[in-house]
Amino acid sequence: MLKRTVALLLLFCLVTVSLSQLLVLAGFGMNESYIVKELCINRNQPQLHCNGKCYLTRKLKQAQEKEQKQENQNQKLQLQEAIVTVPLSFKQFEADAVYLRIPLTTGIPVAQMNAVFHPPQISC
Repeated sequence: MLKRTVALLLLFCLVTVSLSQLLVLAGFGMNESYIVKELCINRNQPQLHCNGKCYLTRKLKQAQEKEQKQENQNQKLQLQEAIVTVPLSFKQFEADAVYLRIPLTTGIPVAQMNAVFHPPQISC
């Protein structure tokens, strides 16, 4: 029961974030008379026939800016995660090392373990 409630709450949060403009329009439709009388910028100028549209456009613009800001923030976080995903670690391997000696005359490396460095055998 608790898992279902949490899942529905998270789903509701996801939907409200993505549909914020729709919620602004629904809020305007439900409170239109109050917005026209109290919150409209042009309420003292009835000849403009604004009817709260100035308030609605301002709220829609704010919602769009908020979405863009959140989207930019998400992109920054994804970029940071892509750059710094795993801390760098350098390991030193101490295995059987092959020591090479380079003579000054030929410049060809000569290994102490000659069995490893030999040309391929051709059988006829």
